[in-house]
Amino acid sequence: MRAYNFCAGPAALPTAVLEKAQQEMLDWQGKGLSIMEMSHRSNDYVAVAEKAEADLRKLMNIPENYKVLFLQGGASLQFSAIPLNLLGKNSKADYIHTGIWSEKALKEAKRYGDVNVVDAATLIDGKHAITEQSTWNLSNDAAYIHYADNETIGGLQFANVPDVKTPLVCDYSSSILSAPVDVNKFGLIYAGAQKNIGPAGLTIVIIRDDLLDQTKPEIPSILKYADQAKNGSMVNTPATYAWYLSGLVFEWLLEQGGVEAIHKVNQEKAKLLYGYIDASDFYNNPIAVANRSMMNVPFTLADEALEKTFLKEAEANHLLNLAGHRSVGGMRASIYNAVPLEGVQALVNFMDEFTKRHG
Repeated sequence: MRAYNFCAGPAALPTAVLEKAQQEMLDWQGKGLSIMEMSHRSNDYVAVAEKAEADLRKLMNIPENYKVLFLQGGASLQFSAIPLNLLGKNSKADYIHTGIWSEKALKEAKRYGDVNVVDAATLIDGKHAITEQSTWNLSNDAAYIHYADNETIGGLQFANVPDVKTPLVCDYSSSILSAPVDVNKFGLIYAGAQKNIGPAGLTIVIIRDDLLDQTKPEIPSILKYADQAKNGSMVNTPATYAWYLSGLVFEWLLEQGGVEAIHKVNQEKAKLLYGYIDASDFYNNPIAVANRSMMNVPFTLADEALEKTFLKEAEANHLLNLAGHRSVGGMRASIYNAVPLEGVQALVNFMDEFTKRHG
């Protein structure tokens, strides 16, 4: 049997997608070869790539004046690519700091321009939270404002999209396609695929056309969004298999009813898990309710000494990858789109049984 995988990334993929990829592994569409072996320049592969983009545009209602790029290097490479692409005419940027990933982004940006750091992390009644926008010291003349919608490690998420006039740049790696989002509110959205889209090796960048001419002159051509847009994300050989698998995930999401439908399921999963944690004296979530992540649920045990036992017994019950990030410890359940409601229910049942035996 397949286990329930709560890994933060590379994360669970829909079983139906994996089964289809398995069926097509040796012989794609009767061509006698795997798509993994196919030229990215071939008509067949270009059609696969174009359909993936079209399906993503449909899922996210991406306007025509935005380019969709399928790039490599992970979201971490975009920490450098973004300032190199956007600080050519104005070297100032605001970075909203809420956790480890937004901190990594701002550290890279400081190499290329004048970064104003907005520290938006706070504690409310001992719980981690994000401060109100009215308290932020935003610049009047920044080229863009960057933030991470969902801090995967800490489980901290913005309750709303910041309301700003400056072009908004967002790392959506952990929350893309989990809930509806108005792309028009952003200048640029980027997301590593390995959490809620597909396998590792692919990064999605969605950028508004008017931001394509803001590059620094020293930018490497491989990182230049304008060049990638002109060349269909194929300035060099792309991550073809990851692109293909992501396309299958987009098809699967459309079959589920799209982002609106999967959002309702995600809300139900989060309500189930958080509800159980809140009702328990044995488990605790460290995040203020308003800023709880819908995708990444960290929790601690009343007795830290039981963590190794918890993980060992969970794995024996086919509940995998529940250890928290090494920087924060504890537990973390990542409940992305591909994790079914049944998986979250199985986790809650195990947590309840564990409490009765060890509480």
